[in-house]
Amino acid sequence: MEEELKKGEIHLYFTFPNEINDPHLLARYHQFMNAEEAIQQQRFYFEKHRHQYLITRALVRTVLSRYCATSPEDWEFSKNEYGRPEPVLSGEFMPFRFNLSHTEALVSCGVVLETDIGVDVEDTHRITSSLEIAENFFSPQEVFDLSRLSEDAQQDRFFDYWTLKESYIKARGMGLSLPLEHFSFDLGRSKNIDISFDQHLKDDPQNWRFWLLRPGPHHKAAVSVNSKGWKKYEILVRKMVPLSEIKPFECPILRQSIV
Repeated sequence: MEEELKKGEIHLYFTFPNEINDPHLLARYHQFMNAEEAIQQQRFYFEKHRHQYLITRALVRTVLSRYCATSPEDWEFSKNEYGRPEPVLSGEFMPFRFNLSHTEALVSCGVVLETDIGVDVEDTHRITSSLEIAENFFSPQEVFDLSRLSEDAQQDRFFDYWTLKESYIKARGMGLSLPLEHFSFDLGRSKNIDISFDQHLKDDPQNWRFWLLRPGPHHKAAVSVNSKGWKKYEILVRKMVPLSEIKPFECPILRQSIV
């Protein structure tokens, strides 16, 4: 049975690969992958990375099949010049868009109708020199704001910026061809998320909506959506084990765009 995806809805799925070890499920997931994906999976040196790749492919294929009556193995993906994939079925592009992200022990997939979406998830234990990295990649204002915080607060705020910036460039579909220092997030003291752009980017802050979430004690996630003038967006969060279970997921929203 197909699930309805309404305009103004974002469906966000989280999957925790370390919790999925049923051999029958894993065998089914292998059957979903095409030849290119199967080859890519075997290129990973460590088993945990091969496992996570398998779960990632199973997640996106089963999620997309929730919105279109087709089998997970039937999906094809067309990439733009920067490598962003779009869902294709029998040569036809679908009206919904998706974006994937994964980090240590977590995979996420976001789906929305007829607009650009970017999702990023990060393991917040993986970086220690956050200010040094920010000085090389963030905007001057973001670096200044970080420098005023204590070391512990810097680490936390660094991942706010990092996930938001990654989700934005993924939504734009241009990857790191968009310099991270050419746009700046203002998180201030409120729970609002504002963005400003260098004139070279030619983008309008009013077109964008952002969410910053905490799916687990060691993870942060961000979602960016090009609203194209549509002001009311609702984000629905689920936890999913592909082919096994799906249920609402209590995931705190730390900040979001306030319209």
